[in-house]
Amino acid sequence: MASEKELSDFLRSVEKRAFKRSIYHVRDDEAALDIVQDSMMKLAEHYGDKPANELPMLFHRILSNTTLDWFRRNKTKRALFSNFSDFESSHEESDFDLLESLVVGNDTQMTQSAEDNFAMTARVEDIEEEIQNLPARQREAFLLRYWEDLDVAETATAMGCSEGSVKTHCSRAVLALSKALKAKGIQP
Repeated sequence: MASEKELSDFLRSVEKRAFKRSIYHVRDDEAALDIVQDSMMKLAEHYGDKPANELPMLFHRILSNTTLDWFRRNKTKRALFSNFSDFESSHEESDFDLLESLVVGNDTQMTQSAEDNFAMTARVEDIEEEIQNLPARQREAFLLRYWEDLDVAETATAMGCSEGSVKTHCSRAVLALSKALKAKGIQP
């Protein structure tokens, strides 16, 4: 059974990736934060007594289900209050720090010029934009396999589908990303 420290360490280790994954899905920082917090609470309340090695799979499944619940609730709200959405601003700013992923470790002598740093930031933004443009199931499979580093079976369990579906979604996502990024001049 997972101790409080193991549970806390696990949640701390996945919080940023889970938040980023949620942003890719819902495209709303506040909603993504709510989804991640709800998922963490559900894991702690209902599955905190499970062995530590089961926590990642449980958490990813809970996060997926919580995201689906958010979409269902949001769809209902939009259907009921669609006229009010005409008054909302379409401009959204993200508090997520993109440059956090570009930090160079202290143990290296490497420094980047402002121009190189800007170019790298632009490439990362292009990649993130193309990931967001993927269909939902392809994006979910891609993020679970390559962002969360789950194997095919674990991804299938988290997504509630067959391993063949995971392979198909991942293959289509990689192909779509490859084409879109090559069109933008980004080569692997």
